[in-house]
Amino acid sequence: MTGHRSGPEQPGFAERGSRREGSPQCGSEQRGSGTVLALGLILVLLTLLAAVHAVSLVAASSAQAARGADLSALAAADAARGLTSGSPCAVAEIVADLNEVELTRCTVTGDDGTEVIVESAVPILPGDLLDPNSLGLPELTSRSAARAGPPPP
Repeated sequence: MTGHRSGPEQPGFAERGSRREGSPQCGSEQRGSGTVLALGLILVLLTLLAAVHAVSLVAASSAQAARGADLSALAAADAARGLTSGSPCAVAEIVADLNEVELTRCTVTGDDGTEVIVESAVPILPGDLLDPNSLGLPELTSRSAARAGPPPP
């Protein structure tokens, strides 16, 4: 039995907690992999956050364009019917400006000139956030159209 014991005097014996020269430490090939994994996870989460933010910008500007077009058309139709003073398209422009919407078209139609069709546009990216023209990108806008007046026959 004495020939099978290993101890400090035997070659290949290493005390607990000590490293032999030239031998790799157990698991050293995975050292730092947790950091890489955490950075990758953070990158994925930031990408998802940016995508959600972009979708919310589109949804908000689309709703703003629709709201501005609807309100401008209703106000212009009231002016066309004589319920309020002013020309229909001038009234529509004022209402669009108050709602921070660009009025791109205003048409008074109908048999009695009491039907109004308006179109509006709103930039998707706020001007103070990013100017797409400075980056060579096309202008990104949400557009909407609305009609107001008497019901069609």
